[in-house]
Amino acid sequence: MSGEKGGVMPGVTRLSTKIPLERVGVVIGNKAAVLEMLRRRLGVSVSVDSSSGNVTIEPLSQGTPVANLLKAKEFIEAIGYGFSPERAERVLDEDQVLVVIDLKGLVGDSENNLRRIKGRIIGEEGRARRNIEEITNTYISVAENAVAIIGSYEEAEVARQAIEMLIEGKQHSTVYKYAERMMSKLGRRPKIW
Repeated sequence: MSGEKGGVMPGVTRLSTKIPLERVGVVIGNKAAVLEMLRRRLGVSVSVDSSSGNVTIEPLSQGTPVANLLKAKEFIEAIGYGFSPERAERVLDEDQVLVVIDLKGLVGDSENNLRRIKGRIIGEEGRARRNIEEITNTYISVAENAVAIIGSYEEAEVARQAIEMLIEGKQHSTVYKYAERMMSKLGRRPKIW
């Protein structure tokens, strides 16, 4: 990973992140299509160490904005949290963000607690997660120890608050009504569940 690869500029900003090994193939994509899309769209070079899950992101030219490196990092981390490349691509838009809720930090290390909380967030046949996604116009992925959300800052914040309410034990209907009310305040027409 050292040295100049594919026209990468030496001595410029470089970002690193790490993804789960089982998500490495998804980040690379079929025939490196995902990496090529990042190269074309953002002007970045992405190196993935498939044995460790370490990812390095570098600009292809001095004109590549640092913001593009940050967006590429967010995109790769979104895939690491379980989003498909198609869903993760939404985070590349300027007004979209990736928000991550650390479940272990909120509920502790107990596997039973984590399983129970993830079950509440996902809901029967995925209904709770899907309802929050539809109400808030976000994408939500429930990973091993975290919940990741992609949306505009305001929408992702409403989704985060809704998920934290579920974690606290609030009823699903109460959470949906709260999210609909908050979306209305933002001037966005919520979808009725």
